[in-house]
Amino acid sequence: MTMAGNLRKVTGLGGVGGLRRVARLARRRPRVDLSHPARSPLGSSVVNCVAYREGARVPAGGDLVDTVERMRRSGHGFVWLGLHEPTNAEFAGIADLFDLHPLAVEDAVEAHQRPKMERYGETLFAVFKTVCYVEHEQLTATSEVVDTGEIMVFVGQDFVITVRHGRHGSLGPLREGLESDPGQLAKGPSAVLHAVADHVVDEYLNVIDAAQMDIDQVETDVFAENGARTDPGRIYQLKRELLELKRAVVPLSRPLQDLAARPMRVVDPEIQAYFRDVSDHLLRATEQIAAFDELLNSILQAHLAQVTVAQNEDMRKITAWAAIVAVPTMICGLYGMNFDHMPELHWKYGYGMALGLITAVCLALYRGFRRNGWL
Repeated sequence: MTMAGNLRKVTGLGGVGGLRRVARLARRRPRVDLSHPARSPLGSSVVNCVAYREGARVPAGGDLVDTVERMRRSGHGFVWLGLHEPTNAEFAGIADLFDLHPLAVEDAVEAHQRPKMERYGETLFAVFKTVCYVEHEQLTATSEVVDTGEIMVFVGQDFVITVRHGRHGSLGPLREGLESDPGQLAKGPSAVLHAVADHVVDEYLNVIDAAQMDIDQVETDVFAENGARTDPGRIYQLKRELLELKRAVVPLSRPLQDLAARPMRVVDPEIQAYFRDVSDHLLRATEQIAAFDELLNSILQAHLAQVTVAQNEDMRKITAWAAIVAVPTMICGLYGMNFDHMPELHWKYGYGMALGLITAVCLALYRGFRRNGWL
């Protein structure tokens, strides 16, 4: 399907008549025109665009401008527009249509934002960090464990705009789940905001459960018989990935608390109770991450202690064998000095006596070192 076909599909346009209608709208309201690929500010970044009234989809008719105007005239329903990694040019028309603040638009386009929630007049802007567990057969010092992305949500009285960045975190299943519960969706744009927050936090918990298996495996390897030989890079890698997860989870606590406690015009009072539930789940995720961090610190310290003990064991063995080897070295060195007058030098049994003395002393030292645990 062509780009024009895609745009007609998501905005509800069809046929030559629809294109002519949009041309007339463009002349009357030049800020936004979604019908033609050469003029469309959205391009291929559009994922979906659906209008809802009383929790049900509104049959497509006209373009996005018409739909928004009808919603505002009736005072019921809202529009949910989903985008994926739009550019400034693609987002400009949408920003004008919904009167979005330039700072929020800049954050939504540029991404790499810290989880937060801000209010710009009657519009709420929220940033969520999404996470995904990266499957791997075996954890190494360079394995990627956590992949992150972002979802930005603009919430107004009659619209929701979701902007997704990253290779994961698709909201398609989320939209289908909401549409199967018209009662919840009828509560308005704040119901979508709650669903996104709940979806993101649930993924935190899923990633934490998956990461726990890696931590358990490292812990088992460290405390195994040859734990001192475990690659410490695996532990450091887990700590780095856990830090990435922590950056996504911890800053979200304050925004969720505000959504659950502070009255906001764009948030339905009934939805605030649901945000408290999401905040509880986030608290659980935060506590688990803190516990994992402490556990990895303990594992790392235990591994370093094992390495130190193993090194001490090796040094004691080396020292013990050096002491044993010093006996024949000393005796052989003494008799290798070629003096004419040396004890037992011309004695018939002198050689055997020297070998016997070396053997006896070495055996005595060996037994002593074994008894003291050095060998």
